[in-house]
Amino acid sequence: MKDLLKFLTCGSVDDGKSTLIGHMLYDSKQLYADQEQALQLDSRVGSANGQIDYSLLLDGLMSEREQGITIDVAYRYFKTEARSYIVADAPGHEEYTRNMAVAASFAQLAVILIDASKGVQIQTRRHARICYLMGIRDMVFAVNKMDMVGYDRQRFKEIEGAIHEMTEPFPLNSLTIIPVSATAGDNITEHSDRMPWYNGLSLLEYLDQVEIAPSTDSAEFTMPVQRVCRPNASFRGFQGQIESGSVRVGDEIRSLPSGETATVTGILTGFEEVQEAVAGQPVTIQLGREIDISRGCVLVKGKGHPISESFTATLLWMDESPLMPGVNYILKLGTKMINATVMDIQYKVDIHSGHHVPADRLYKNEIGVCSILAAEKIILDTFEKSQPMGGLILIDQVTNHTCAGGTVKAITSGYGDLFWHNFDLTRETRSRNMGQNPLTIWFTGLSGSGKSTLANALEKRLYAMGRHTMVLDGDNIRLGLNRDLGFSEEDRIENIRRIAQVAKLMNDAGLIVLTAFISPFHRDRDNARKIIGDSFIEVYVNTPLEECERRDIKQLYQKARRGEIHDFTGVSSPYEAPENPDIVVDTTGRTVEACVSDILEKLAPWLTS
Repeated sequence: MKDLLKFLTCGSVDDGKSTLIGHMLYDSKQLYADQEQALQLDSRVGSANGQIDYSLLLDGLMSEREQGITIDVAYRYFKTEARSYIVADAPGHEEYTRNMAVAASFAQLAVILIDASKGVQIQTRRHARICYLMGIRDMVFAVNKMDMVGYDRQRFKEIEGAIHEMTEPFPLNSLTIIPVSATAGDNITEHSDRMPWYNGLSLLEYLDQVEIAPSTDSAEFTMPVQRVCRPNASFRGFQGQIESGSVRVGDEIRSLPSGETATVTGILTGFEEVQEAVAGQPVTIQLGREIDISRGCVLVKGKGHPISESFTATLLWMDESPLMPGVNYILKLGTKMINATVMDIQYKVDIHSGHHVPADRLYKNEIGVCSILAAEKIILDTFEKSQPMGGLILIDQVTNHTCAGGTVKAITSGYGDLFWHNFDLTRETRSRNMGQNPLTIWFTGLSGSGKSTLANALEKRLYAMGRHTMVLDGDNIRLGLNRDLGFSEEDRIENIRRIAQVAKLMNDAGLIVLTAFISPFHRDRDNARKIIGDSFIEVYVNTPLEECERRDIKQLYQKARRGEIHDFTGVSSPYEAPENPDIVVDTTGRTVEACVSDILEKLAPWLTS
């Protein structure tokens, strides 16, 4: 028997993916008696006019059966005399593209269905690109519903030509096109007499015979460390799955990124001690000397993998909110999780033509190439050289949702050649000399709420107390440092990012920084907090909109309501109030001095700690 083959079925909505796999399982006698009886019973009360509805074997959710579509990925195991299989039946609806991408990351081969009556659809093209993006280099196109076009050879030839044109940019290991009918069972498990003009194998015959090309991963040993195992004082092991190569007791291995070396003194697979372990095995490795290794490090033999914080990646964007440059995400690559920023979008890929299109943002289900900068140097490689060290996901820092899946396209220089310089006069030295704790007091609130007035008055009080301070005001910054930025969403994100970086540098100089910016979005304030760190104190000036409009001496609200100012916060653009601010103040009906006294009282723990 050959090795296990993991494949997925995908394609556009209602192309017959679940029906095809269900028919394959049914014809190849892969069902238990009770499953077959349940299938026949469910089919009678379903929408198949009394005929067997093979899709019911895969579509198990109630909502799937009600709508007649696949929503979640269904995994099934079966085997033939030739080999064993795990098949992932992926949804075709655009709304569930992220589910399909997850299935593609698991598979070695893709069976992409095309409705013969409709031909190649947009979702067909998207799924083919996602399969290639996720590392699938062997594809089978099953031209389904040939019975609906009278088993017409010419129609098959037309679709065959469109498939070759679509896949021309993809350097595949193998490409096979098979005419089938999932409902009638033509060319599913056996060759069909209804298409005598087709001389190839049936789908199952092809899957039994296909040889998947070996991975292009380096044969050198690579193991990303998932966990450090320390059950007692006498045992210290490093656990993970070997992604490539092999390791033996006595081998010298190196830990990245430190570069320290040590000799392997023990290998465990489960609780069993072994002398050698190979790719695909989860292991615990013991070393002959203590070196600094933690989760996210990578154990290697030989040259290993590049180390950089700057790279370009091809991303499939999966979030409802668009991807925009300047936003921070959590990057997961291998076993490493770290903050990272999408610096720019180089281009997005037109699904129809494959052409590169300029873009300043990516929307849900779009594919683009982006420049990414991690918070520190990480171990990575291009996806073509090492899939385990070249595959990544981006996670939203606020919602913890997976926003994107992608692959490393190239490791870039530029940012990677820049190194942070540490100087003898540290932040601690400067702050100790000034006799204060560096802080960033971040005032946020609607226009007219009193942010700048409070920041100005608070600075004077702090100055009178002998503190060293600096105020960063929204208008002043836009007239200087950020005069090149407009008020688009991307520019607002960059505006806040720059402010946060400046505030952090001033904190490093020992100063107390006061900022007065509307900063209306949770995401931007959270990014500022991550940049500045523990010194960040959020002060929410919770003045009601009606009061802000009443004091509007610049008449900005009136202009916004007349449509003269677009995207004005509080009128035509939302303000997302802080959920857990450090300090809250309402200036309505109160003097500035009283508000500042309240703020100072609440700041006392930070000022004196």
